[in-house]
Amino acid sequence: MDIGIDKIGFYVPKDYIDIVELAKARDVDPDKFTIGIGQDKQAVPQPYQDAVTMAASAADSILNSEDKQAIGLMIVGTESSIDESKSTAAFLMDLLDLPEDIRAYEIKQACYGATAGLQAAYDFVSLNPGKKALVIASDIARYGIKTPGEVTQGAGSVAMLIGEDPRVVKLDHKSVYMTRNVGDFWRPTFSKVAFARGKFSNQVYVDFFNTLWDKYQAKYDVTADDFKTMLFHIPYTKMGTKALRTLEDKLSPEKYAELTANYQESIKFSREVGNLYTGSLYLGLLSYLVNAAKANEKLLFFSYGSGAVGEIFSGEIQPGFEKVIDKKALQAVIDNRQKMSISDYEKMYQIEYQDGTIVDPTAVDAEFYLSEIKENERLYKKNK
Repeated sequence: MDIGIDKIGFYVPKDYIDIVELAKARDVDPDKFTIGIGQDKQAVPQPYQDAVTMAASAADSILNSEDKQAIGLMIVGTESSIDESKSTAAFLMDLLDLPEDIRAYEIKQACYGATAGLQAAYDFVSLNPGKKALVIASDIARYGIKTPGEVTQGAGSVAMLIGEDPRVVKLDHKSVYMTRNVGDFWRPTFSKVAFARGKFSNQVYVDFFNTLWDKYQAKYDVTADDFKTMLFHIPYTKMGTKALRTLEDKLSPEKYAELTANYQESIKFSREVGNLYTGSLYLGLLSYLVNAAKANEKLLFFSYGSGAVGEIFSGEIQPGFEKVIDKKALQAVIDNRQKMSISDYEKMYQIEYQDGTIVDPTAVDAEFYLSEIKENERLYKKNK
């Protein structure tokens, strides 16, 4: 039975800041951000947007009524959950008008959560012929104003429908994975922003990639020549470059040039959006599908979540995938946004809704939004 990604879509907030303008406001050479970090724009969510609303928007962009009836499992991978008990997935049941005979839950393991969901979805579909699974990655990356991590913030969501005879990417069900207790990145329950040891995290990330790549080659008797493209977890686009560069001396110049060129196609969306945490790897997949992919190409995926869990797995782009993904509509999500000034971004960043907040729907520029906080319960609506 062939299983994989049958549909894929994404959502990013309609506001963004320009990274060059951010650099100038922070008295930093813009090249440090645009070249050294590898970012051009950064998505900025409104106060009425969170992991729930963005997940709903991403999923709504790909689901029809037939899909909803076929879903038996829904998993949201996020490290931006708005409740320590109730899952982000539970909030989506009403917003997406889903039938109640669905197993729904949330996975948290830094940026690895959506990949854990994808693997669980594969197993679910294999055991439940005819059923589908909805996997959503939804996050807001926050480090704080005027912090070293500010340039690697971002927000957005990617939704994937997993099923039999997939029309976009068939998953090979070949993978290697590893877990270590590593203190490279964390966010305590009391904090709205993350803490990180940046250089150390980069080192761990690269080490995980090299270790897992060696294991994958040995386990499945493959080399880089067996893959057209390597897709990476990209919280900022230069991070994947660092891992890919470790292969330069191990590959032919032609193969390394090909992988590098295709990597550049896979990071185009991320350069415009910023850090999606759990969705970063899959935004890279979307970018590649829109900008460069061809049928029957073999893909290698490297997923990483600080703390730390890593996995390498593989898949194959399916014939006719172009008929399933609407390239123009996906590109329009990136293009149809509005620039926010740095001063407005700083002011909005400080807004925190409290119990009793009621949001004016006429001021909302999003399909789904936080409408009210009542008795400390967050309530959501779909914008009509």
